[in-house]
Amino acid sequence: MSGAFLKATAGYIAGVQQPSGAIPWFPGGILDPWDHIEAAMGLSVAGRLAEAEAAYRWLAAHQRADGAWLAAYRDDEVVDHTRAETNFVAYVATGLWHHYLISGDRAFLADLWPTAVAAMDFVLGLQAATGEIYWALDTRTGINKDALVTGCSSIHKSLECMAGMAVTLGEDPAPWLGARARLGRTLRERPERFDRTWESKARYSMDWFYPIMTGVVTGLDARARLDARWHSFVEPGLGCRCVADQPWVTIAETCELTMACVAAGCRQRARSLFQDIRRYQAEDGSWWTGYAFADDVMWPDERPTWTAGSVLLAADALERLTPASRLFTTVDLPAA
Repeated sequence: MSGAFLKATAGYIAGVQQPSGAIPWFPGGILDPWDHIEAAMGLSVAGRLAEAEAAYRWLAAHQRADGAWLAAYRDDEVVDHTRAETNFVAYVATGLWHHYLISGDRAFLADLWPTAVAAMDFVLGLQAATGEIYWALDTRTGINKDALVTGCSSIHKSLECMAGMAVTLGEDPAPWLGARARLGRTLRERPERFDRTWESKARYSMDWFYPIMTGVVTGLDARARLDARWHSFVEPGLGCRCVADQPWVTIAETCELTMACVAAGCRQRARSLFQDIRRYQAEDGSWWTGYAFADDVMWPDERPTWTAGSVLLAADALERLTPASRLFTTVDLPAA
């Protein structure tokens, strides 16, 4: 993919970003913390560091006293106050570490470190004795005591990033490394601790590849995991299905699977997947959410900033455009 295509992708994200630093899904859309950070990481990849920093400062300005963010915002106001999702809250650590790897700006990292610590303290307050991290704090009914494979895998990477930040800033990484180790063991060895009170999410592709992209499953085990369900989720020439039994490929999932393939040492698979998505970019640099191939239509009629962010992250993982290119394809743990 040419530099012009990637520059246009970042330009689209920056064009949607609001003066406050908020990055909604699209003009007039909502913002959720996880997708806001995904888009901000795309800005960092493209060298738009000031815009990325504005996005992280928006998070700091809107963080609750308990360290969390709520489910959705619009125009800087909360529009879904029902819950704070742990993987949404934890993702700030991944975003900040990613930005530091690119910018080298230790002062900015130090300035936002308290935001990351407060967020992760909230998250680890919802870690069960058995290792998993509960999905959400419901503002009406309390802690939702069940866990998601994808969400916990994302938190697993965020804890690695917390440890990296801690060492860089002269702080103790041990609490973050210990929580990560407990969470990783549960993800690998205790599948019964997930999806206990709702329908299994195993039909979703993210449950399949996220443990690889986030360092929970590595090496030969990662390759075996990819092989086991490749034909269930990958539609040749089109991309990765969001759900195994639905004729719909999504661009963000395809990009994240691209990174999982790089992490597993399957670089040719990764490159082939990434080449497949070229057709899904619009003229303004944005990317469609997905393609319903049974109906031959882009669906839904949305071009989210977080999808554009995922494209830039996958391009970086493949082409090593920045010093952060290996964040989602390798495990880099400091000594405790």
